[in-house]
Amino acid sequence: MSRVWEVPVHDSTRVRDARIAAREACRDAGLDAARTAVAELVATELATNLLKHAGGGRMVVNLVAPPTDGAGMSVQLFSLDHGPGIADVGAALGDGWSTAEGSLGAGLGSCLRSANAFHLYSLPGRGTVAAARIDAAADRRGTSAPPVPAGGITVSLGQAEQCGDAWSWVRSGSLLTLLLADGLGHGAKAAHASSAAMAELRHCAHLPPPDILRRLHTALRPTRGAAVAVAQVDTEHAELSFAGVGNAGARVRTEDSWTSLVSHPGIVGAYFPAQVPVRRVPWRPDSLLVVHSDGLPSRWKPPEDPRLIGHDPSVVAATILRDAGSPARPVRDDTSVAVLAPDRRTRTHDSRL
Repeated sequence: MSRVWEVPVHDSTRVRDARIAAREACRDAGLDAARTAVAELVATELATNLLKHAGGGRMVVNLVAPPTDGAGMSVQLFSLDHGPGIADVGAALGDGWSTAEGSLGAGLGSCLRSANAFHLYSLPGRGTVAAARIDAAADRRGTSAPPVPAGGITVSLGQAEQCGDAWSWVRSGSLLTLLLADGLGHGAKAAHASSAAMAELRHCAHLPPPDILRRLHTALRPTRGAAVAVAQVDTEHAELSFAGVGNAGARVRTEDSWTSLVSHPGIVGAYFPAQVPVRRVPWRPDSLLVVHSDGLPSRWKPPEDPRLIGHDPSVVAATILRDAGSPARPVRDDTSVAVLAPDRRTRTHDSRL
């Protein structure tokens, strides 16, 4: 999960680069030729759409855990822009609305039909965020893939291939655990640390957050260490537990208000605190959790648009990342944003905007 592809799309030559990025991500994820072709088509349509309707933007390609939280990887393609937005999302997702002459499909509608999950959020005057997930297998009998309660986006400093940030989620009985790790520094060694944290999570997701962090501390000792945040929802008791070590941040939304969840100083794998404070809050149907690395500017604003808050977590995360930066204010570090939402919030697409 440490490799990230980011393609600025400001002229037609970058459409090919977006397609190549999708192809390389599918290769790393082990997807077959048919699924790779789907990813290339979606990447082409999204990149072409950026040029034709938004005046440019950027494509980000990540590897993510599959919707069933099983083995293998899926490919997540993001399109982000600050363009004029889409006034009628329903029409844009329908047949006959094409991004440009000569494109491979039929615009955003082809993305919706081809991807395992496709989500679109657009606000007139503010821009558009699209997220498409390509799994190893196509949906069968016309049914959509299972909803995913967690989503996120990761970008590298300076568009580097190796990213020191990573996030993942795991179910264990009634527990749903979201982990975000920010490897110390940048590049391959930072990526090694965060990847080690992701691998260890699958062996300890049944434990409470402080014990997970202690297990990660042992697993990360051979690495340079990482800042780590662990959020765990007990779906049986409707409670969220949060614990973090290092400079990862988090905010939780309940009843239209946001509360900061603070991590404890230290480095998992190097300098572990004697005690790890745990914050517990109720987990309601209207709750939303945002966890992020310190690459996100400290003054980022949590989303308030109820239409965005009800979207798939991947779109919420990507919109937060987009709105926290701009070409004039590029990210100064590897950056990741992960979002956890109640299962009922997720959907394959949303055409209400």
